[in-house]
Amino acid sequence: MNKTSNGASDGRAAAALEMFEQAHRAQMQGLLDLAVKLYRQSIALSPTAEAYTFLGWTYHFQGKTHEAIEQCKNAIVIDPAYGNPYNDIGAYLIDLCEWDEAVSWLERAIASRRYDAYHYPWYNLGRVYAAQNLFTKARECFEKSLEIEPRYTLAADALAGLKRMIQ
Repeated sequence: MNKTSNGASDGRAAAALEMFEQAHRAQMQGLLDLAVKLYRQSIALSPTAEAYTFLGWTYHFQGKTHEAIEQCKNAIVIDPAYGNPYNDIGAYLIDLCEWDEAVSWLERAIASRRYDAYHYPWYNLGRVYAAQNLFTKARECFEKSLEIEPRYTLAADALAGLKRMIQ
């Protein structure tokens, strides 16, 4: 963000970050309507990929899947290298049973340059392949997720369930 001579830009960014943090706290406390309001205020002050992604996540918790997807797309416009919104779109499409469309978003999450949790898209990709009865591909994805984050219990449980199913 460009700093103006009076520091107004930095002030807006700082206020937006504070609003984002308040929104996240509200979201974690289950105050979803308040979280939406605060994320929107943060975005109005200084739009970030993170704020749009977390707004989408909040909409998802409210059952507004299509709105969640739109907010993630807004995040991608701001920062195409940020992996979270790609994974989130993929996960939301899984919820809608739109398997083929989910794959391309999850692959983009895996290929993204800025993401701290690559085990999530690998796990989600495994979920898609399991739903499509592509068990070898699903196993490989769950194993890759666990290679990245060995303590990720959802991937471990999915892998164990898959192994039981194909015995």
